[in-house]
Formats: sequence, structure tokens, C-alpha cells
Amino acid sequence: MTSVPAEARPAVHVRGASLAFGTRTLWSGLDLDVEPGEFLAILGPNGSGKSSLLKVLLGQQGLPEGTVEIAGRRPGGTNRRIGYIPQQRALDEGLTMRGVDLVGLGLDGHRWGTGLFGISKRRQLVAKAIESVGAQAYAKQPVGRLSGGEQQRLRVAQSLVGDPEVLLCDEPLLSLDLAHQRAVSELIDERRRSAETAVLFVTHEINPILSYVDRVLYLVNGQFRVGKPDEVMNSETLSELYGTRIEVLKVGGQIHVAGAQSALCEDEPHHIDERAS
Repeated sequence: MTSVPAEARPAVHVRGASLAFGTRTLWSGLDLDVEPGEFLAILGPNGSGKSSLLKVLLGQQGLPEGTVEIAGRRPGGTNRRIGYIPQQRALDEGLTMRGVDLVGLGLDGHRWGTGLFGISKRRQLVAKAIESVGAQAYAKQPVGRLSGGEQQRLRVAQSLVGDPEVLLCDEPLLSLDLAHQRAVSELIDERRRSAETAVLFVTHEINPILSYVDRVLYLVNGQFRVGKPDEVMNSETLSELYGTRIEVLKVGGQIHVAGAQSALCEDEPHHIDERAS
């Protein structure tokens, strides 16, 4: 079987995918292609299947129906073509692992020793990843003593150290202040532009990344919509998805959603203006 060059195939290819837990369907009949260099935001309330979709792509969750390919392979096993940024959680203050060691786990954390790389090459790759996120000043400090923003920069470096074709981001901006949200978002956007890395970005809040987003996948109530931000983030589409009247307001380059709180407040995925409800 002849391999297809990365630039000639979608970075992510999903066809007819369905996922349910018990009697509750998260999504059904999902068809999705994400191209190299594309930035896809994945939105929706808690329980809609956003993080579950990333687990499917990582091979941690099977599908009862449908097929998935990521970076030219079926999910599962070790695939250095995939980078992953988990949800931001503060690391224990007593953790003595250094930043360089955390980043290095992105190369060979799944195996003993230095794996496919010699010590010198491994150090070069780790140093390059750390430099790419501007973390040189604190990379040799214990990660438990670093701020949440500094820790998250190192997680981004860890996800990039293997030079991935696809970057999966599971709410990487949670618990970060606005300045660190902007910094982390810019790092991710710079990577996808410079290396044509496809980005799938799960988030509750689109505004911090709105200027980078090419398309949106919105999941809710077992349904989904895929399209450019203006095609999905509008009153008509969200009202149809939520089954109640939703008003979408665009103010100062940001998207504000106003409507029945019962439909939106499950995890407050966007700015909600109660005065307009």
C-alpha cells in the first residue's frame, strides 16, 4: 500500500462516526476533514462529547460506528505525529521534576531510555521546543514552583517536541489569566502557521482564539454543526441546535451569546449577556 504524502491528505479524517454512553448519544453520523494548517475550534456544553472526540483521536476511546484516521493512521498506539495539550491543572508544589524533563516526556515518556534518539539529539530537540515557547529562563527549575502560565508553556513545548502534524488541545486556556491565554493561543497559532500543523482546540470560550479560528465544530444535544465561525455562531444555527431561542451578538470583535440560561449555563461556553435574555 502506497503511503500518501502528508500535504496530500487530511490531517484528520472522520466518516460516519457515532458515540454514545448508555442511552445518551453524544454525536452521530459525524463527517469531518481537518486539513493541514487548519485551526478548528470544538465548542459545546459539558457532556456534549468535546473531550471524548479527542479521546477517540488519541485511541483512548473506541467508536461503535464510523472510521477515523489521524496523521495518516488509525488511532491508537504511539504516534509522534500527534501532539496533545491536556487541560491546564496546577502541578503539585512539591513536584521536583524540571521543566526540561517534562518536555522530554513528549519524546519518550512511553518508553525506558532515550528511545529513538541519542542523548545529544534528544537534548537538541528538547531545547528547540523550549525555545519555541520562550521558556528558557525557567526550564531547569522544578515545575511545581512555576506559575500556571509557565507550566502551560512547558506543556505546549512538550506537545511540540515531536514535531507533530496534528495538535490536539483540550481546554488549554482553563484557569489562565487573559495575558497567559493570549500567549498560549499565539504559540499554538504560530506553530500551525509555520509548520502547517492542524489544530483541534476544545474550548468553552471562543473569543480568546476567534482571530485564529478557520472553522467551528459545535456539539450539543447529540447534534453538531461544522462551518466557518459566522456560519455556526449565529442566532439561527444555535437556536436550532439548542431547541430554544438564542441571540448571538457581535460586539467589538467578540461573540456574545444571550438566551435561555437553562440552555447555556451548563458550562457557560461563551459570554452570556443576561440583559438580552
